[in-house]
Amino acid sequence: MKTAVEELSPTRVKLTVEVPFDELRPSMDAAYKKVAQQVRVPGFRPGKVPARIIEQRFGRAVVLEETLNDAVPKLYGQAVDEADVFPVSQPDIEVTKIDDGEQIEFTAEVDIRPNFEVPDYQGAEVTVDSAEVSDEDVDGQLDGLRQRFATLTGVERAATGGDFVVMDLRAEIDGDNIEEQQASEVSYEVGAGSVLQGLDDALEGMSAGEEKSFKTELVGGENAGEEADVIINVKSVKEKVLPELDDEFAQLASEFDTLDELKNSIREQARRNKLIDQVVQAREKALDTLLEKIDIPLPDSALKAEVDARKHNLDHQIAESGLSRDAFFRLYQTTEEERMAEFDTSSARAIKVGFVLDKIVKSEELGVSEQELTQFVVRRAMEMGVQPNELAKHLADNDQLTLAMVEIVRDKAKSVLGDAAKIVDTDGNEVDLKAIYSEINDEPVVEEEAPAEAKSDEDKAEA
Repeated sequence: MKTAVEELSPTRVKLTVEVPFDELRPSMDAAYKKVAQQVRVPGFRPGKVPARIIEQRFGRAVVLEETLNDAVPKLYGQAVDEADVFPVSQPDIEVTKIDDGEQIEFTAEVDIRPNFEVPDYQGAEVTVDSAEVSDEDVDGQLDGLRQRFATLTGVERAATGGDFVVMDLRAEIDGDNIEEQQASEVSYEVGAGSVLQGLDDALEGMSAGEEKSFKTELVGGENAGEEADVIINVKSVKEKVLPELDDEFAQLASEFDTLDELKNSIREQARRNKLIDQVVQAREKALDTLLEKIDIPLPDSALKAEVDARKHNLDHQIAESGLSRDAFFRLYQTTEEERMAEFDTSSARAIKVGFVLDKIVKSEELGVSEQELTQFVVRRAMEMGVQPNELAKHLADNDQLTLAMVEIVRDKAKSVLGDAAKIVDTDGNEVDLKAIYSEINDEPVVEEEAPAEAKSDEDKAEA
């Protein structure tokens, strides 16, 4: 087999492949067997029709077509390996020549990862947040814990921000009651920011037993987007009462006997979290520093596929929320136009990141062990709330184990970048990642990505 490569653009090539007929023999033998199973010829059992009879009865073209259907995809894969290109799209294949008994020729146009060099990343200067734990950090954690153990107490006064009300709601359009827009005994925190615009303003100052109506745009159901009168009837008003910060609270909220022990535990955990944040920041900022030095043309097909995938995920989220599109974006304090623009930017970055990390994976000869793959599946299963063996089966059945391994080695490449960087914190102190790995006992370091990607990467801090 002979392969010629023509560069159509920095991100697209045309492969011209010439294949001697002898190399088609395994596919041709398989084609005869397949056709023999499909045809019925008097005097011959299914699958036992000789090749010459098949050609006489049905023509050699039938066999050649079946041969090429089997052989060309395999030959294309070999041609890609020989040409040392990295496809990022499905190829456009055309058989351009069939010289029966001699050779065939086909072309394949495909988008590829462009050629580029990764600059030296040793000693890249990176600044991360300090791991110093302040009293405010501890107090913030304690306040969050108190909020979890708060109680609600009924009050004989008008509702204000932070209070909880129990209410009935219904909606009317032109005086007609909307059956699906009714709810009873709804508990709601005033000021929480309902997608139902105007609700918080209406509730402010209402007392138990009062009724009020306001006009707003419905956010779900068949009448989503239409203006309606929403009638609210407040049944009760309750205020949140936080528990006192004392030893009794420590015993209630934790396994500790005293408040001081609880505070010390919170301080230790806060430091551990900040150390993990330093690792994550070091890796991401080292990657960002490297990306700034590289200009890579991106294949249009890859960019379109990435954007389309994000749009599909967004549409699924909106459908699952039961909200109208306007209400959904209002809930997340953005607009559809802003989200689409963000998709264009984040998709381009994601593709560039993948290209760069794949180069580092190859240059550093990074791989995935069976143990690492198992650990990845276990961690991801815990995040998803499923059994690890169920997730492993799903990945295997859907040919996604390769994608999992790509994610693992790319995370390793991020670790390489972080470890190679020269890191200081915002206080000017040098940060030693290896010392951090030792202190946090090699626990998983989880990186949070943009919400649009609907997923998170996990790094493992390795000593």
